[in-house]
Amino acid sequence: MSTSNLHPALDLLLRRRSVAAQQLGEPGPDAAQLDLILTAAARVPDHKKLVPWRFIVIEGEARVRLGGQLAEIFAHETPGEATPERLTIERSRFLRAPLVVTVVSRVVENPGAPEWEQLLSAGACCQNLTLAANALGFATNWITEWCGYSRGVAAALGLGAGERVAGFIHIGTPKLTPPDRDRPNLAQIVTRFRGV
Repeated sequence: MSTSNLHPALDLLLRRRSVAAQQLGEPGPDAAQLDLILTAAARVPDHKKLVPWRFIVIEGEARVRLGGQLAEIFAHETPGEATPERLTIERSRFLRAPLVVTVVSRVVENPGAPEWEQLLSAGACCQNLTLAANALGFATNWITEWCGYSRGVAAALGLGAGERVAGFIHIGTPKLTPPDRDRPNLAQIVTRFRGV
């Protein structure tokens, strides 16, 4: 489908794709661009205005420090897999892109907003964040990997009770443009309710 005559926002949605974290180089967003990206990320459906998410920005030398902690945590949590080569990978995990934004999901007890809705809001937050970065010309990769589910990493990031990683959004300038992948066929995923 040609997107050349579409509204720019729709064109962006139809062209959006992830770029592998290791293919994201400098430059990343500057402070003003990051504020704009995070502002857009926070404009998602949020039933009862609970703000069931927050952001942790990982940039500069903090990426190196977190990598050191990551290697220690990995060695502690999975000692059988902690080879020197694997620990080197863990030390550099957050160095793949110039900037990583951790979106933290936090469910707020409220009978009017079920947990599921709050989790969906955090997911929408991740997607808005990636789209805002893409709109500014950056490429992104929304991933969790093992560290998104690790209690040790959660503690290192300062996550509280009831908080968990919704995604690590890697942001940078693409080193290459990967080919598009096959997308779902609408005929296979769309039905129309006809009633009884």
